[in-house]
Amino acid sequence: MIEELLPDSVVAVEVHGHDEPENATLYPEEAALVAPAVAKRRREFTVVRACARRAMEKLGVPPQPVLPGERGAPRWPAGLTGSMTHCDGYCAAALVRAADLASLGIDAEPHGPLPEGVLESVSLPRERVRLRELTKAHPAVHWDRLLFSAKESVYKAWFPLTGKWLDFSEADIDIRVDPGQPSSGTLRAELLVPGPLVGGERRGVLDGRWTVRDGLVATSVTVPHAPAHGTAPRPL
Repeated sequence: MIEELLPDSVVAVEVHGHDEPENATLYPEEAALVAPAVAKRRREFTVVRACARRAMEKLGVPPQPVLPGERGAPRWPAGLTGSMTHCDGYCAAALVRAADLASLGIDAEPHGPLPEGVLESVSLPRERVRLRELTKAHPAVHWDRLLFSAKESVYKAWFPLTGKWLDFSEADIDIRVDPGQPSSGTLRAELLVPGPLVGGERRGVLDGRWTVRDGLVATSVTVPHAPAHGTAPRPL
């Protein structure tokens, strides 16, 4: 599911359900970090790292620990960049050679409405206007949850490039539906603060994709080294 949202250069590994893959073991330093956590947290921590190590192997990199760095962002082996996500019944990791992408972010969430009051705290008024229009056109999608997931992917792609916090209110996300495919589409985040410097250029817009499938919402954001043609913010 995640892999279809990403360029071919990215390796994605995912696990559906609650069974642990055979290689779902932790290095001692990882196990020490998660030892005090509840069983559900330990399982997700373990399985998502098993996904990450399988992705390393596919890229020809020896499996190694994935320890949290600043603000919990994963510290990847030299020469790689990536992102991880987990929710109830799903774990995924996506890795790419740093020479192929500057950064990426992925997120998965249960496909259900956000708890009451959460949308107002994570969205801009103009985003909520667009969500209402999307709901009228495609009521089967929980657009509030999709927007939340998109903001998470934006942040995960942003942080490795800046080392700074990005508030929910500092990215204005426009969600588009693929023609004839109401369960997938694109997203574009206009940053409302100075964007990251990539290749000597300030990036004010980050692009990605989304899908809804099997009870899940999944989003991705990728940051190429060179800006794609025509990446000026869309008129709102």
